[in-house]
Amino acid sequence: MSALPADPHLPAIHLRPPHNWINDPNGLVFHNGHYHVFFQYNPHGPQHSNVHWGHFRSPDLINWEPLPVALAPTPDGYDADGCYSGNAVSVDDRMVAFYSAHRNDRWWQPITTAESQDNGRTWAKRPQLLIPEPPAGTTMYRDPYVWRQADRWRMLVGSALDDGRAAALLYESTDLENWAYLGPFHTSDAAADTGPIGWECPQYATFGDRSALIVSDWTPKNGPSHTTVHTGREKDGRFAADSPPAPLDHGPDFYAPALLKAPGDDRWLLWAWAWEARDDAWAREAGWAGVLTLPREVSLTADGTVAQRPAREVLALRGARTLHRTGHVTQAEPVELGQVSPTFDLAAALVLDATGTTGLRLITSADGAEYLDIRLDPAAGHLTVDRSHASLDTRARGGSYTLPFPAMKRPGSPAELRVIVDRSIAEICLADEQVLTLRFYPLGEGPWRLQARTTGTLRSEFAVEAWDLDPAEALREPTLAGRGLAPTDCFPA
Repeated sequence: MSALPADPHLPAIHLRPPHNWINDPNGLVFHNGHYHVFFQYNPHGPQHSNVHWGHFRSPDLINWEPLPVALAPTPDGYDADGCYSGNAVSVDDRMVAFYSAHRNDRWWQPITTAESQDNGRTWAKRPQLLIPEPPAGTTMYRDPYVWRQADRWRMLVGSALDDGRAAALLYESTDLENWAYLGPFHTSDAAADTGPIGWECPQYATFGDRSALIVSDWTPKNGPSHTTVHTGREKDGRFAADSPPAPLDHGPDFYAPALLKAPGDDRWLLWAWAWEARDDAWAREAGWAGVLTLPREVSLTADGTVAQRPAREVLALRGARTLHRTGHVTQAEPVELGQVSPTFDLAAALVLDATGTTGLRLITSADGAEYLDIRLDPAAGHLTVDRSHASLDTRARGGSYTLPFPAMKRPGSPAELRVIVDRSIAEICLADEQVLTLRFYPLGEGPWRLQARTTGTLRSEFAVEAWDLDPAEALREPTLAGRGLAPTDCFPA
């Protein structure tokens, strides 16, 4: 992409095709020098149906090349109504994708595979299902996650049990072909007051002798809900949590994250689906829905908290520094910090006034009526992101959302923020640990500008820098022409 998209809300640096529907990231794998990111994709419209696997790859997490659609439903086949979520592994010279074979005439989604021996350009499905039937006692079954551990392969499958609990079911194999079912790896508590629950898209990451199980909560009544992380240790083939489940992301528009162990540096990377926060009719008019988050690095702190930050490679997307301000702000008057583009990366250090809230306002209309607020409240112990006034269009969702604000290590120490905004998505990271993702849809003709604000009776100090992000470096298509392909061969309009 050599120019910004015409749609003012279509993200410029976040992964997604130019048209149609996407949801869950799938099949994250590093193979033969490239990161591969697959995702649920409907090539025929901005609705969740006719699910394929779309495909991007990158040598560096910065320059992304669209490849042809990897998996498509086979008419009258075992996946006739959709190639649903799963993951992929690299084995010698081949990639093996594990996925959920969806048909409307059965409630479970059997596990099956497809292989590529040409670096993901073409895929061959196995003739028969890999795991055709769910275990007894389950009422939901889908979304395999496969990883190598010591001398064996392991697989988690998202599930719901007939007693109302959610579960991640465990299988093991020595050859990727023959799988033994070992029972529930971990389950939720009985959901007596909330009704039945299921877990989608289970993901598992190890950090020394500790580990994190990430699950996406789903209910029969409302469908996808939110994502939680359970931390603990494995014992005798079962996961034992040692702390209550916690939100992985504190925003309203984050679901179905997927993990990838980066080669060489022992990092865990994560992408997730950020769904639309606007009326379905608006998305249909726009011709697209859904976006993937930027890649994040995931780690485990000494106290067992799962921490996240934008992957270090994202720094390479920074272009010109457009804003650099230091100073202080009082209740009497906000401080104008300067203009930013609709796609920017911001770093801020705020020394807070303990008598009130301190934060930043992103103003997107000339008259100041349209804005997104980020406020830190040291007394309440949380950060709030308020999008109640972030769009002049009533079809956009509003609301305020909070994430925990850790106590300052010493009085007067700054709170550190990283904010990445890309047209209609904001990813807000507090102290390189807690993250909040949300969508918003500005209509104002701008220019966009930032203010520092406080409600306290004293004053707050600030240091703020912002950089334009360069979309020309995020997605590129030159190798497609070299193979005789047009962009529409990868992502049909």
